[in-house]
Amino acid sequence: MSQQDRIKIAKRISKELPDGASINLGVGIPTLIPDYLGDKKVDLHSENGLLGMGPTPDEENINMDLISASKKPITMDKGACLFDSADSFVMIRGGHIDVAVMGALQIDQYGEIANWAIPGKDILGVGGAMDLVAGAKRIIIASMHQAKDGSPKFVEKLTFPTSGNGRADLLVTEHAVFKFTENGAELVEQLSDLSLEELKDITGAKFTY
Repeated sequence: MSQQDRIKIAKRISKELPDGASINLGVGIPTLIPDYLGDKKVDLHSENGLLGMGPTPDEENINMDLISASKKPITMDKGACLFDSADSFVMIRGGHIDVAVMGALQIDQYGEIANWAIPGKDILGVGGAMDLVAGAKRIIIASMHQAKDGSPKFVEKLTFPTSGNGRADLLVTEHAVFKFTENGAELVEQLSDLSLEELKDITGAKFTY
């Protein structure tokens, strides 16, 4: 997983975020998004209790009392507010998050997400994943196309525990962008120089194009 690929995904997702929207950013690749929004005006939400998250601070201005849900140093935009984590989840469960951007361990061809547990490995906890899957109006998955062992993360059917009944609307990997409908996944954009056949070879799910 190269940093260049992670940044490519973050930049592509930033194009999907509408001005004025409330955006929750999950752990991993989503935390890069604040640095690539340009002039776009959105309200970035962190489940540990912040609305109005800004870009990553430079080394001289890091304050580890001000961190994201993934424990990364952040800044606050003008007008940002801090609140209890419980209030943050009230916002999520109450349907006040326009877009949730999160990672995934697996995602199936209909957009069902698994992002909190791997069978046979220690479970650290589900975090806010199940609340976001149920409460966010739109879900975008930011993920590398393959796991570290080379297996596909975009699969025909989940083999990891589901994160809930909600479905992703969009999947962005370093190779492609897929959208999900009731009919399944559709390839809408290729982001690397892989041929279509090469993309199919590293994808475990069926998709139209």
